[in-house]
Amino acid sequence: MTGNGATNGGAGTTRTVEVKVDYVSRVEGHGNIVVVADGDRAKEVRFEVTEPPRFFEAMLRGRPYDQAPLITSRICGICSNGHVLASITAMEAALGITPTEQTKRLRRLLMHGETIQSHVLHAYFLVAPDFFDVGSVVPLAGTHPEVVRRALRLKKLGNDLCEVIGGRAVHQVAAVVGGFTHLPAPAALTAVRTRLAESLPDLHETVALFASLDMPDFSRPTEYLSLTYGEAGGDQARGGESYAFFGDQILSSDGGMTPVSSYRDKVRERVLSHSSAKHCAPGDGTDTDTFMVGALARLNNGFEGLSDGAKAAADDLGCRPTCTNTFMNTVAQLIETVHCVEDSIMIIDRLLDEGLKPEPPMVEIRAGRGAGAVEVPRGTLYHEYAVDDAGLIVEANLIIPTGQNLANLERDMWALAAQVLPQGKVKAQKAMEMLVRAYDPCISCSTHVIYLNGEGTESAGDSTSDVAGDAQSDATGDATGDAAEDSRRTKHHGRQTLGPEEVTA
Repeated sequence: MTGNGATNGGAGTTRTVEVKVDYVSRVEGHGNIVVVADGDRAKEVRFEVTEPPRFFEAMLRGRPYDQAPLITSRICGICSNGHVLASITAMEAALGITPTEQTKRLRRLLMHGETIQSHVLHAYFLVAPDFFDVGSVVPLAGTHPEVVRRALRLKKLGNDLCEVIGGRAVHQVAAVVGGFTHLPAPAALTAVRTRLAESLPDLHETVALFASLDMPDFSRPTEYLSLTYGEAGGDQARGGESYAFFGDQILSSDGGMTPVSSYRDKVRERVLSHSSAKHCAPGDGTDTDTFMVGALARLNNGFEGLSDGAKAAADDLGCRPTCTNTFMNTVAQLIETVHCVEDSIMIIDRLLDEGLKPEPPMVEIRAGRGAGAVEVPRGTLYHEYAVDDAGLIVEANLIIPTGQNLANLERDMWALAAQVLPQGKVKAQKAMEMLVRAYDPCISCSTHVIYLNGEGTESAGDSTSDVAGDAQSDATGDATGDAAEDSRRTKHHGRQTLGPEEVTA
């Protein structure tokens, strides 16, 4: 952080303050905080994403349908299984496949394992150091060893649950389009069920720890989006899921639902010059409207579906709908962790009672197009594919939760700047860093833009216009594209940042 231009030379002179953090620590990927203010009033606020594009959509073109889950899992080591499941649900929609009840339950267990390990990682290792005024979890291993051991036990539990269901903790191999290639052994399910039950005291201690911390006092209402199920299909469509990590509808806290198959009507991407990740606005709003996805959005929209233990944790942590304090996203993650453990115990009991039955995946190749969505730890993840009659992928599009949250993050930064700048630069910097961490961003996953001649353009790996039939260009299937096509894609809507006059602190 730097300060410059401090001027006290006469009446009416305003001191210029700059808060700049290059490469915010304790987040996945590289992002910069920039706040420029005249005195205590911010005039420029942005979160810069500086990483290069990943080109995963381009890698998928021409590949067989069954390679999509394997390839997209490599987008993220933390949410690898979430990408697998989003890819599978989208491909099953394209091929007209309906998973069995047993498959739905096993997929929920796989998602729960990933959610447990990711939420614990974020809360203990990335967020907690801020409340103890240390730069990382390493000093806490010396001063609070049992707390760190508890965190490691819980994280390992989540990883091990993923391994039991998916064959590996990261980049699983068992879940495929149409079902599972092999099933977990009953003895392995029984053993992990015992460990899940034994983890409850660790979770109670975790809730007590975070209940004792003073979360920053902040509030800014926004729209919250998460998955849910429509009336069609009833309980069978839900697969027994009360708190939705899967779903066929996008639920808005402002009211109404949008089918996942029409997700582009609700989630609209746009390119900004200061970010290699796109920003998103609600499809039924303006470019300056924003929304939030993630644990806090899920809790606000689906609280009644939480397990009893999770609701009790919510009471202990002081987090019930509608919570508009973004810093409480970490608290919402802990509440979800309790739910995932309790729900996993229930699912395993049912699987063991009914017995696991071999269900070889059956896939009939056909041409089609489908979209799927999963609630990964950081929010709603969308995958969309089109395949030809040989089962080869011709179009692909992915929208990552962090990309959906970036515009809302900047809007929060404007509001927080008005609140913390009067407290001085040091406190302002810490507050801004804590806000970014509260979103638990996965920055590397979100990048989809390259720059030509200093202008933002969709990367060759981003097939937004390919899948949607964007009026600016036709889908060519060319993984690299040509310069003329790239130059035509440099146009975008909206301003780079939101002005302070549009923010109510």
